[in-house]
Amino acid sequence: MVIPGWVASDRTTAVLRQALAEAGWRVHGWELGWNRGATAQTIDRLRRRLEEVSNGRKVLLVGWSLGGIYARELARAAPDQVLAVVTLGSPFSGDPHQNNVWRLYEWIARHKVDAPPIPRVTDKPPVPQLAIWSPRDGIVAPRSARGLAHERDKAVEMRCTHMAFGVSKRVAGDVAREIGVFLEELGIAPESQH
Repeated sequence: MVIPGWVASDRTTAVLRQALAEAGWRVHGWELGWNRGATAQTIDRLRRRLEEVSNGRKVLLVGWSLGGIYARELARAAPDQVLAVVTLGSPFSGDPHQNNVWRLYEWIARHKVDAPPIPRVTDKPPVPQLAIWSPRDGIVAPRSARGLAHERDKAVEMRCTHMAFGVSKRVAGDVAREIGVFLEELGIAPESQH
């Protein structure tokens, strides 16, 4: 299940979802419209969506930017339904002001980035997590998206902009390959892709 970033939707993640489908995954969008920022109901709504798509099987959560924050918290709320979490340029570590849009986010979402209506836990979720980040992101600070060793299982650097994580065919293909490598390292077989 692919969770879009802030002010993005399933339409915005179409290229990424296509690359994952071409890599053999059964891909699902979040189907919650535009991501307008965290609300108190965000994780509950995502948990219901996860139940819809899981069909009794564990689901890989791929979250771009703010979507990665949601994926991490969803994995905490429903670890028995989550195969692993992959964050793409997600500001899950350090000071939540370590991005270039925090003021605009606060204005639109109507809450402070350091006081969100969902939990903000930097420790690793109770499932495997791959953090994909870029030193050329331009929106989220690399340190914030890479995280510290105890906050994720593996960090992979990509050379791309923040927007490319969701819309670039080349980057989407690279993301799909890195997910395959990560899961292979964990001993998760390709036939369990869902």
